[in-house]
Amino acid sequence: MANNFNLHAPFPPAGDQPQAIEKLKEGLSQGMQHQTLFGVTGSGKTFTVANVIAANDKPTLVLAHNKTLAAQLAQEYREFFPENAVHYFVSYYDYYQPEAYIAHSDTYIEKEAMINAEIDRLRHAATQALLTRTDVIIVASVSAIYGLGSPKEYEKMHVKIVEGCVEDRAGLIRKLIGIYFERTNADLNPGQLRAIGNSLEFMPVNERVIYRVTFDGVTIAHIDQLDPVSRAKIAEPKSIFVFPAKHFVTNEDERNRAVENIKLELDEQLAKFKREEKPLEAERLKRRTLHDLALIRELGYTSGIENYSRHFDGRSPGQPPYTLLSYFPHTKDGSADFFTVIDESHVTVPQIGGMYAGDKSRKDTLIEYGFRLPSARDNRPLRFEEFEERVGQVLYTSATPGPYEREHSEQIVEQIIRPTGLIDPELTVRAVGEAGGYKGQVADFINEAEIVIKRGGRALATTLTKQMAEDLSAFLRERGVKAEYLHSDVKTIDRIDILTNFRKGIFDILVGVNLLREGLDLPEVELVGILDADKEGFLRSETSLIQTIGRAARNVLGRVILYADIMTGSLERAIGETNRRRELQLSYNKKHGITPTTIKKEIHDIADSMRTEHQHTIDELLALDMLAYADDPAEFIKRKRKEMAEAVEQLDFETAALIRDELYKLEGTGPKSKKHRKRKLFS
Repeated sequence: MANNFNLHAPFPPAGDQPQAIEKLKEGLSQGMQHQTLFGVTGSGKTFTVANVIAANDKPTLVLAHNKTLAAQLAQEYREFFPENAVHYFVSYYDYYQPEAYIAHSDTYIEKEAMINAEIDRLRHAATQALLTRTDVIIVASVSAIYGLGSPKEYEKMHVKIVEGCVEDRAGLIRKLIGIYFERTNADLNPGQLRAIGNSLEFMPVNERVIYRVTFDGVTIAHIDQLDPVSRAKIAEPKSIFVFPAKHFVTNEDERNRAVENIKLELDEQLAKFKREEKPLEAERLKRRTLHDLALIRELGYTSGIENYSRHFDGRSPGQPPYTLLSYFPHTKDGSADFFTVIDESHVTVPQIGGMYAGDKSRKDTLIEYGFRLPSARDNRPLRFEEFEERVGQVLYTSATPGPYEREHSEQIVEQIIRPTGLIDPELTVRAVGEAGGYKGQVADFINEAEIVIKRGGRALATTLTKQMAEDLSAFLRERGVKAEYLHSDVKTIDRIDILTNFRKGIFDILVGVNLLREGLDLPEVELVGILDADKEGFLRSETSLIQTIGRAARNVLGRVILYADIMTGSLERAIGETNRRRELQLSYNKKHGITPTTIKKEIHDIADSMRTEHQHTIDELLALDMLAYADDPAEFIKRKRKEMAEAVEQLDFETAALIRDELYKLEGTGPKSKKHRKRKLFS
């Protein structure tokens, strides 16, 4: 029987990879629930895991601890499995401020969120692939353990459209609106429909295409798949399945039942507040809940509907929510029938374990003061023990496995030898104050980085705080060095763009905090400067130092400078482990006559699939207009603003929006937006 997964390997396994692959495959066949791949940076852990996925032949969940790493992994798995369904599932918020109440200052903070429509589309594509295919790999962040809506309801409420079947246009419109599509007369966006003559057009939430359904009386005469920009015909499908435009869906009967249960819970909580003599809390809860119920009855949806998810799902109090894990296949007895890979497990495992407590504390306060019903507690991430129950066989991968993996793994497989022969970077420790004869660590790092940049290499600098990262990148730009910063406040797609541009050489120094550690694959990096390496703590622990050192392990010229006045225990252990690995690789290279070579890896724009057609058009306009902008920025912007005003006068709002967003981008990269702040820290 042929495997579902077809691995496209550009090279055969080498170094430690063959033995690691065989041991892990054997562990799976023996039924081991927990295994760890202890692989050094640059040893090809992802390629090893890809071989294991192909042999295991089950749908696979790959968990990463941040969106940037998840995007990089998704791109790598797409290259290994181009014929299979590899999807990206992360939180769809560009900005998220959760609902909260601060009792001591009587401050209510309303939920505020900016949803990235493209990431939402990718989430729907992921869940729909899981419900319709078996050759699926989902690369996800810890968003995978948060409530998502019932997969049974989501699948049950799809609409099937078949050429030749009896269906009138009005009936199909009602069906699509029933699964949360919105009607529009303007250009279509995902989850929208419009009626034109004897045709109906809609854009599903999981694809960048338009479907046009043409009617002949009460019969579907034809179905066309169109390009959303050119409107060129792509295909003529005989039938299509259309899934709901939202993950939280329910049919009318279930919705009515849920509404009645919410009213009963409201009555109970109001009675409780009355007994406790809390009239303000009671009135607050009554107003909010009745308002939400009115919207649910009329529209089938309300902002914050996920807080009532237990009632819609029919769950008991305390019962865990449906999550992405619920969409993966399970056996008849309910056990998981999929494979889980936890990447950079020393960070991801504690992150999974830490989500529940913070969420519960916030919800308890909201419930106590009448902002939410008690059932809001059940809109939550999984507890760690619930996560353990919902995954089957697990493979942890890390260059620095944590205590959990070491204690639970039935097998720990080492992958120390790199196929490329690359050796762990050379380490140098320099004092912070007068490093290298220069006035301070920053001046010394700049001097070393300029040497690297002159020969075409790149450099990384890691700081302790986000503010220090921003200030250092601004200081470097003032010095004429092309530099950018990267930290968790940078939007998901912007982070990926920054890393792609860094690899391309559009700038030479990348400054960051902990996002520059685990898993980032940057073979162009020749120098890493770890500032304040002796400040013992999470960012300068043994694990963090080894991970940061590893960023220079993919380049034959890689080296790391650790700026420290005190030799801490973490520094000693990190240096000792790095030197141990160097010796093992050197011995292997000598025995096999290997000359180390820098990893060669194509540069892909892994954010490309997350951009809308609108964004692609803006990027094309920028590429065409950059020359004129460079000649005279002020005059160019003046001319563009005039063009935008003329487009508005002619009611050509689409062109006006394109010019507006092009100006936003130009002004965002122009000299006026730079942070030219001088800090004593860098003087």
